[in-house]
Amino acid sequence: MYVAVKGGEQAIRKAHELLAEKRRGDFSVPELTVDQVASQLTLAVDRVMTEGSLYDRELAALAVKQARGDLIEAIFLLRAFRNTLPRLGVTLPIDTSKMIFSRRISAAFKDLPGGQILGPTFDYTHRLLDFSLLSGQEAGEVKTTGEVFSLPAIEEIPRVSALLEQEGLIEVENPDPEDRTVEDLTRQPIRLPADRDLRLQNLVRGDEGFLLGLAYSTQRGFGNTHPFVGEIRLGEVAIEVIPEELGFPIQVGEITVTECQMITQFKGSSRRQPTFTSGYGLTFGHCERKAMAMALTDRALRRSELEETTEGPAQDEEFVLMHSDNIEASGFVEHLKLPHHVDFQAELSLVRSLKDQVKRAKAREDEGK
Repeated sequence: MYVAVKGGEQAIRKAHELLAEKRRGDFSVPELTVDQVASQLTLAVDRVMTEGSLYDRELAALAVKQARGDLIEAIFLLRAFRNTLPRLGVTLPIDTSKMIFSRRISAAFKDLPGGQILGPTFDYTHRLLDFSLLSGQEAGEVKTTGEVFSLPAIEEIPRVSALLEQEGLIEVENPDPEDRTVEDLTRQPIRLPADRDLRLQNLVRGDEGFLLGLAYSTQRGFGNTHPFVGEIRLGEVAIEVIPEELGFPIQVGEITVTECQMITQFKGSSRRQPTFTSGYGLTFGHCERKAMAMALTDRALRRSELEETTEGPAQDEEFVLMHSDNIEASGFVEHLKLPHHVDFQAELSLVRSLKDQVKRAKAREDEGK
């Protein structure tokens, strides 16, 4: 047994060396730097920060590089590091109504107070390979119009939902009481049934592809939704804390977030009038597809609250919340690569025994004839 363990250690060490060599790639090509990943592979970095639950562009970029571009592995690395960090305090809730926009659109209304801001998006591109990028064009050589766009000087741009609230056409979401305890999914395991705040924590850490599939399923009939994008916002928000020695809030920084509010028709129930309801998504950085999928799934999970029948997996709280985490999912799936020799031998003996029993029973049946 000792020899086998030593042999395994040597093989694992060699595997690590080979992994480092594969990560480096062709030595005739300049090594990819963390700064390059952070500034040019921004959407990958933003996803890793969001699902890794840590807003740090440099560390997320390092994780992407170390993981050779495997984003789930990068998310795992970032979460593992996050778990080593002390918690120094709790910030105030971010106020997205005061966001400094890079992008703001609505599919529900054409004319909005403050206007529609297209911002950086693939939405209007032609999905054709741009072979000019093969030339290694430097950032300073990128052709731009030089035009600068900015929002009108409005203290607080109203949300699309506020336009519907004026006519009583959408549910009014009142803030929680100040003394309400908000559970922390990073410190306690999830309990079912879960309140909406805990569900949203779970969804923001959930795998983008999994949530995207669930969101798509609700649009194909496996859920009671007919959604419209009420509003998508991308921009900077202030982070504030209240130091004990001061007793009033101070700003300690800014982060980039994507916020999405989906608007969905609701036919009413025994306790509610027909109205529009909403689903909500919020992510670090520019993770628009994730925020939309999150909002659609959030709305689907409100089935019990809105007295709707279960018509699809996206409305099943246990199914969604217990299977959305890509770290847990990959752990359960990928652990199958590890040695299961003893387990398999037991299964092998069982199958052989069952086959022998069938043969003996067949023989006795033939003798009886």
